[in-house]
Amino acid sequence: MAAALLANVLYSTGFVLEKRALSAMPSVSVRNPARLLRLVLGSPLWIGGSLALAAGFGAQLAVYRTLPIAAAQGIFVSGLVLLLLLSSVLLGERTSGRERYAVAAILLALLMVVLSLSEHSDTVSRGAPVPLVLAVCLPSLAAGVWLYSAAERRAKHRHRMPSAGVEYGVAVGLLYGVSSLAIKGVSSHLTTQGIGGALVDLLRSPYPYLLLFTGAFGLVMSQAALQRCRASLIVPVCTTVTALFTAVLGTLAFGEALPDDPVRLALRIAGTVLAVSVLLAMPKHDGPPPHPPSPTKELTSG
Repeated sequence: MAAALLANVLYSTGFVLEKRALSAMPSVSVRNPARLLRLVLGSPLWIGGSLALAAGFGAQLAVYRTLPIAAAQGIFVSGLVLLLLLSSVLLGERTSGRERYAVAAILLALLMVVLSLSEHSDTVSRGAPVPLVLAVCLPSLAAGVWLYSAAERRAKHRHRMPSAGVEYGVAVGLLYGVSSLAIKGVSSHLTTQGIGGALVDLLRSPYPYLLLFTGAFGLVMSQAALQRCRASLIVPVCTTVTALFTAVLGTLAFGEALPDDPVRLALRIAGTVLAVSVLLAMPKHDGPPPHPPSPTKELTSG
């Protein structure tokens, strides 16, 4: 639990620092990843944010060794509250009433998932069949890259309203969902005995290579999206998709059984359905910025 809460703090801090650094940079694009990397690696603030995210990754490894996947995701998503607070204080971002209700509903949905857990019956799996992992991960990676590309194509149309970041968040969330399953797989190979054999087994598994792919593509895609869209919207969407993907498909792939109790099973299903419904209902575009009052109105009010 302590490691999960620490991961929340590190991830929220890392995203906000990266967003602040990206706001001061020239426009970046996934079509020129070398330029993007050159810009971000030249920013001490961005490097500080990436180090915080890397430390959160380490905390996440510890969490997956001690908590069921669904429980871990429920705790991770609770970090959205901290993220919204930091984005408001440090970035000056403001969320709409509809978005605040949506985030509250997402937190409620994931609270329902957490309440569906039982320390007596829930188990922590240590492995998953490789064909099943690949059957889950490879189509998800393809879907994430395709969705991101589609969002980029639509953003080029001049007369379209600016994107709020939902499509970008879903696309990156799918990649991070695969990354989360890979982290779970790596954690299952960590051992203090027979380190050499464990390392060989790890390199024979798909998990290091999934992490490399999602790390490289996720870095480029997330930084470009984070620069264009509000962190207070894109990160909650990304986090929700990652949490649902990992909790549902990860639970099935790693064989962590669903609740036997009808009430707990209903809570888990209802929480998942609520979170997906809220995600689909979120606004896809930012509204036009408010117009400043005209000088005539200012004089009249004076």
